[in-house]
Amino acid sequence: MKRRAFLRASGVLAAGGVVAAHGAQAASLSSARLLPPIGGGSGEEDPRPSTAQQPRDSARFFQNDALNFVFLIALGGAYYQVADVGTCLAIADAIPDSDFGSAFRAFSAAGERFAAEADAALAAGRRVSAREAYWEAANYLFSATYCADPMGAPEQFAPTWHRQQALWEQGGALLDPPVELVRIPYEGTTLPGYFFRADATDAPRPLLIFNNGSDSALTAAWVLGIAAGLARGYHCLTFYGPGQGLALLDQGLHFRPDWERVITPVVDYALTRPEVDPRRLALLGVSQAGYWVPRAVAFEPRIAAAVADPGVVDVSASWFAYLPPPMRQLLAAGQKEEFDRYMAEGLQDDPVAAGTLRFRMRPYGVRSYYDAYKLVEQYRLGDDVLQRIRCPMLVTDPDGEQFWPGQSQQLYEALPGPKELVRFTAAEGADLHCEPKTPGLRARRIFDWLDSVLA
Repeated sequence: MKRRAFLRASGVLAAGGVVAAHGAQAASLSSARLLPPIGGGSGEEDPRPSTAQQPRDSARFFQNDALNFVFLIALGGAYYQVADVGTCLAIADAIPDSDFGSAFRAFSAAGERFAAEADAALAAGRRVSAREAYWEAANYLFSATYCADPMGAPEQFAPTWHRQQALWEQGGALLDPPVELVRIPYEGTTLPGYFFRADATDAPRPLLIFNNGSDSALTAAWVLGIAAGLARGYHCLTFYGPGQGLALLDQGLHFRPDWERVITPVVDYALTRPEVDPRRLALLGVSQAGYWVPRAVAFEPRIAAAVADPGVVDVSASWFAYLPPPMRQLLAAGQKEEFDRYMAEGLQDDPVAAGTLRFRMRPYGVRSYYDAYKLVEQYRLGDDVLQRIRCPMLVTDPDGEQFWPGQSQQLYEALPGPKELVRFTAAEGADLHCEPKTPGLRARRIFDWLDSVLA
């Protein structure tokens, strides 16, 4: 059997949830799972019974799961004023289903339109309007970054990403108090950081350290933690770690599994600030940071409370979910050349899958498929790490978790210290990875728990 036929027969092109189906639906079903916008996807279904499967699904804007999820993330930002519902619906109307090129153009056009409005508002001295428009522009352009690789234009990724980052920083300068851009010392260099003050005094307050996922930006940090933290009197600090955002694109730093080596310098920096209460440090991690956060607190005792949204015990599960036994055998046997050849030939007829795999591999800093799989195998929490965790932890567990199904429960059961598992259900509209449709409900449950622990 030829290699390409072998891969098709195996029904798999695995990388961050890359799955190839048989027959006429192959392209649709494979690309539908290729682009989980936060973290990496396994494509597995949540094993629990779910009320999500209803005859009517009002949250289904696109049949392509990946594109639909990108859209839900953008739309969910309306709760914290980085999107308008009507604008998002107009963007959706401009996108033929499963067309990543059209999605890139629609999101980009909306972003640039709002950027122009922001410039005009700023020139007229309307700071609030300018900030809102800059951040809405950043949200739409950030959504566009997920479409660059799948549409076959990887050269568009970096400039689009830098554009949304610049717009977000322009808006951040107009926040009251303004967002402070900081540099966090890290292994002979620095990491880009962003400090948000709840007020302008130096009175010590609790600090929320927000840890983004594998491919998020400041818009996600704002919607998934910082806006809610500021409203509750927390100072907030977020950063781009190795493999993330500016640290990846401008500094060439790549992912690492021993994330305590990242969080400890962040904590060191936080404790230099007089407005931070050193006894009330909270760490909130989303998506792949559901692995990084428990890994970090196993070795960093100064964190007083931690949240994993969702819990992730084994990042590699999302990469291996559809890898057939013969491919796993090649990987285990160290057959790098053969493994890479099979993958390349199998992906040749699916440019969307190839582009998304390129997107998933970028933060690891490798071009070889074999090398990427070998690296991601290191991202697992063993008992030797889990048994070190004493920090109180909250683990979220949403219905329909599409990227690491069942792992929130696994992490919760393995934690030896104080812990709580909080469910988010489809009946509440709070299903799916990181609860994109209910940021308000999500914030109340997470911060009510943090308040009770840090009190």
